[in-house]
Amino acid sequence: LDDALEAVAAGARPIAGGTDLVVSARQARHALPAELVAIDRIAELRGIERSGSSLVIGAGVTHRELMGHPDVVASATALADGAALIGSPATRHVGTIGGNIMNASPAMDTGAPLLVLAAAAELQRVGGRRLVPLADLWVGPGRTDAAADELCTSIELTPTVDGEGSAYVRLEYRRAMEIAVVGAAARVRLDADGSVADVAVALSAVAPVVVSVDVDGLTGSVADVAAEARVRSAAAASPISDLRASEAYRRHTVGVMAERAVKAAARRAAGEPLAVPVNQAVGVGVAS
Repeated sequence: LDDALEAVAAGARPIAGGTDLVVSARQARHALPAELVAIDRIAELRGIERSGSSLVIGAGVTHRELMGHPDVVASATALADGAALIGSPATRHVGTIGGNIMNASPAMDTGAPLLVLAAAAELQRVGGRRLVPLADLWVGPGRTDAAADELCTSIELTPTVDGEGSAYVRLEYRRAMEIAVVGAAARVRLDADGSVADVAVALSAVAPVVVSVDVDGLTGSVADVAAEARVRSAAAASPISDLRASEAYRRHTVGVMAERAVKAAARRAAGEPLAVPVNQAVGVGVAS
């Protein structure tokens, strides 16, 4: 890791799976940098472990590892949902969570789950490190607050506990090799009577960055909370029209995804074992 940090400080661009960097170069969006430093075999970047009340995921952990890791599936289930929807099996096998975060696409499938799980990125440089909440890290499409000599080394998040659940639901036209038209993640904590005591909602592909929805203080029955989350999510979105969907379609459907994500998260909080990814269980998408 020290060698990699020195290489990055000297101007080299880090590469792990290369699923963003290489594709971008092949499509002539960005030229490959003059120097690369491969970080995919650095052991310090590959672990998933508990640290106090946090779950710490190395930046080099692949999407394939995330979607099947027992701790992630059990206590960061929305992240497992998102990882399971990324690209193809080949992409998930080599693409990493750190690369996904630092690529800063507003349509990333891991972004909304990480926001509802209160995630922060550890950025290291030669001689120092800092922990940055993801809401502060992403500053625009493809842009982060990281300095040129900083490397994302891990992601720290707050896992769910008993009585809590999370879910990520993505609108998709086909099962594989799809970019989110819209997506929504939710984290729900239930009271003993089954009502919602606390909820968090975040949206992907409807703004320049992945965004959190203001649902502070929203409590009550699951149906009522989910319905209000739908309204607030549509209002919080600032989507664009492009070849894949219109602004109006995205604004409507992101509310639908948010409502279904809240309901799925509540079902998981109640102990129902909804499979990863949760899309098919809530009536979204096509069969595998």
